[in-house]
Amino acid sequence: MFKHVLSPAFIIAYILLCKKNIIPEKHYLLDISGFGKVVKTWNGGNRLKILMFGWEFPPYCIGGLGRVCSNLVKNLSNRNVKIIFVTAKGKPDSSSAKVISMEDENIKLCRVDSPVSCYMTPEGYIKVVSGSNIHGLYGHNLFEEVENYTKKAAELVAEEYYDIIHAHDWMTFGAGIEAKKQSGKPLVVHVHSTEFDRVGDNVNQRVYSIEKKGMQAADSVIAVSNYTKEKIVQNYGINPDKIAVVYNATDFKNAPAENHEIKSSKLVLFLGRVTFQKGPEYFLHAAKKVLEHEKNVKFVVAGSGDMEPYIIDKAVELKIADKVLFTGFLDENELNRIYRLADVYVLPSVSEPFGITVLEAMKSGVPVIVSKNSGVRELVKHCLTTDFWDINEMSDKILALLNHDVLHSTLKMNGLREASSITWGSAADKCLEVYNKLGVC
Repeated sequence: MFKHVLSPAFIIAYILLCKKNIIPEKHYLLDISGFGKVVKTWNGGNRLKILMFGWEFPPYCIGGLGRVCSNLVKNLSNRNVKIIFVTAKGKPDSSSAKVISMEDENIKLCRVDSPVSCYMTPEGYIKVVSGSNIHGLYGHNLFEEVENYTKKAAELVAEEYYDIIHAHDWMTFGAGIEAKKQSGKPLVVHVHSTEFDRVGDNVNQRVYSIEKKGMQAADSVIAVSNYTKEKIVQNYGINPDKIAVVYNATDFKNAPAENHEIKSSKLVLFLGRVTFQKGPEYFLHAAKKVLEHEKNVKFVVAGSGDMEPYIIDKAVELKIADKVLFTGFLDENELNRIYRLADVYVLPSVSEPFGITVLEAMKSGVPVIVSKNSGVRELVKHCLTTDFWDINEMSDKILALLNHDVLHSTLKMNGLREASSITWGSAADKCLEVYNKLGVC
């Protein structure tokens, strides 16, 4: 109803006022010293205290999960909720870690000594700890280290009081189960991605078993989309009535430039981990087809991952290496600039539980093409969609956006409005509804 009453020009003007702080926004920072005074209450009720487990949290965030957790936590805090957040110390690499400065007196941060980071594979873990395990500080493999984290985390919070437990993704499910055994408090597991999303049908059975055990032990399961909910029901046999959908959002602030920087070519962007799940190979095949019709186009693959060497070789094999730029990991300033330069953003994921980068691109005024195998397309309508494997349709839609100004500007304007209406505050409220159904709010 809102979009039919107000003109697009009014909506854009309102958004720009917000970004100029004419309509003020609150900002929250992280303080690990403990809890302090209450600034704002949620429904004027009693203080709720959550024990939350996650494998990544500011100030260092390598992947999207850390930013998801930090945004969810600070919006829960803004609703008068206290959070004990238990995470791993990890071994941040300044070349691939985003530093997020936060302080919030409602958040108590506890770090377990562990070199594991989110998205780590069993093979990746061995590479990280090789040569550093002289004194047997860490597990000999990823699964042993996850068990170590579970034990250490349980010891760390044994004397803490909390009302509910919330565990993010499979690496922390064991810790959530152990905390439930210790306290008798209800457990919520938050599924941001499943093993089937990450590797397809060739699943690691140990990861799958941990995921399934966590979902079975949980009193409620949160999925980041209906797409993910369906996968949980089909692949893990979880009762759909036990699963709540809580969509992600983004705090990304990158107002679109009124005029793009002067550039010699149009630019099509892929941004994400360079892994099987994200479909970078399909992006390159679509790029080759686009270049058969439109020569003045550059393609950017922004991100890093285990498929990066293969994808670089694939660009050479397809004879388009001179038209493809591989940036590796981008820091926040570089990320802002690449979005501003982009004419089209493509998410060709084979299986994407949500897809926060789509919202980031839309908030930057970039029209998007989204895989039909993604959760974010349930939430946004002002985008083009394609099957990840259909490189003909993908290339046709890239060409349409590059060559038809009216289509490009319409998706740009409406996408900006739509993405700007999706907030972490709404996600926090949905989580509180889940807690409420378990009788803790």
